[in-house]
Amino acid sequence: MAETPLSPAEFEQALRDKGAYYHIYHPYHVAMYEGRATREQIQGWVANRFYYQVNIPLKDAAILANCPDRDVRREWVQRIIDHDGAPGEEGGIEAWLRLGEAVGLAREQMLSQELVLPGVRFAVDAYVNFARRANWQEAASSSLTEMFAPQAHKSRLDSWPKHYPWIEASGYDYFRQRLGQARRDVQHGLRITLEHYRSVESQQRMLEILQFKLDILWSMLDAMSMAYELKRPPYHTVTNERVWHKGLTP
Repeated sequence: MAETPLSPAEFEQALRDKGAYYHIYHPYHVAMYEGRATREQIQGWVANRFYYQVNIPLKDAAILANCPDRDVRREWVQRIIDHDGAPGEEGGIEAWLRLGEAVGLAREQMLSQELVLPGVRFAVDAYVNFARRANWQEAASSSLTEMFAPQAHKSRLDSWPKHYPWIEASGYDYFRQRLGQARRDVQHGLRITLEHYRSVESQQRMLEILQFKLDILWSMLDAMSMAYELKRPPYHTVTNERVWHKGLTP
């Protein structure tokens, strides 16, 4: 471990270097960008990623609940509005539902979460539970995988229309919206992170927290690879039915 803390510029670079492990490099994503994904694989990704989308506002609400800083809350609450929408305005969750319809999924099927794989559910739930238990700065900083998100959204906008003409164009609105929103969110998240983590120990912990979030995103794709690429969904040696649990209320 280093004996002296990183400067703000060095610490930011160390955080950005974690982008080498972003899920954009997972073989499942690479196949989608290169036009090698099947309709089932794209539908499976959209349906499972929807579980992540609907939990983002819960994660952000947990951060707000733990944050005593009014100025931070005023800025952070915009993330919930971005996903849930405001009265008379569509949010990211609705845009993702339209993406699901654009790839051939029924809205009711998405909302039922019947296609959500256990591995995806466990990974997303771990993220939300972390945000509830951690101090607000750590939970806020865990969102910094958004530093790498604009590249992913742009890659989809550049490659999917060319490779998958069967996807309705209206489905891409979510990716377009998030290009600007993610960049704005990164500025806020980085400001919190660079101000809070000033010791060697805290900076190392923050890098581990960011790796935890990267692990979550990568693990989600591992579960999808098993189900939709290798044809080994849960209980495949026992049944072809989707017998896994669909979510338990507390």
